[in-house]
Amino acid sequence: MGRPVLKVKGYSSEEIKALIRRDERYTIGVRLYAVLQVSLGQPSRNLEELYQTSFKQITNWVHRFEQEGIDGLRDKPGRGRKPLLSAEQSGELLRLMLHESPTDHGYNTETWTGPILIDWIRKSYGIEYRKAQIYNIIKQLGLSYQKAKGFYPEADENAQEEFKDGLKKTPGKSG
Repeated sequence: MGRPVLKVKGYSSEEIKALIRRDERYTIGVRLYAVLQVSLGQPSRNLEELYQTSFKQITNWVHRFEQEGIDGLRDKPGRGRKPLLSAEQSGELLRLMLHESPTDHGYNTETWTGPILIDWIRKSYGIEYRKAQIYNIIKQLGLSYQKAKGFYPEADENAQEEFKDGLKKTPGKSG
């Protein structure tokens, strides 16, 4: 019978990756260790699974380290896809979320939600976003997603209280 496999409890692999990405020192350390493995003779293709990246990325780290030293392992600013919304449009979106209601724009709710923002951006600017990306945009604007509690202005509070009082309370089971 084999030994039991060690498992990490309390953290998912995605949470651990996020911890590594949160601090640049950890990211650089991981990349530096990959460079060390290559210097010890490990082929970059063998390191793909261990570092969860492509062999080409590992090769890039090695070349950048050779040229720039430890600074070559830092993320360069301005990398990645350019935003579809301009700075002006992002500012307008922020102002909209802070000072206007969706009902002002023909929506049947008082709360800005991801799907409503996606629809508003599509109608206003002709830009299509997916649900996950809209929450990244909200975060970049310095806001946070908050779940709304249901509030129904048409609800009759007296009727709700009467209903609650009328409920039969069942005694708990004792054992």
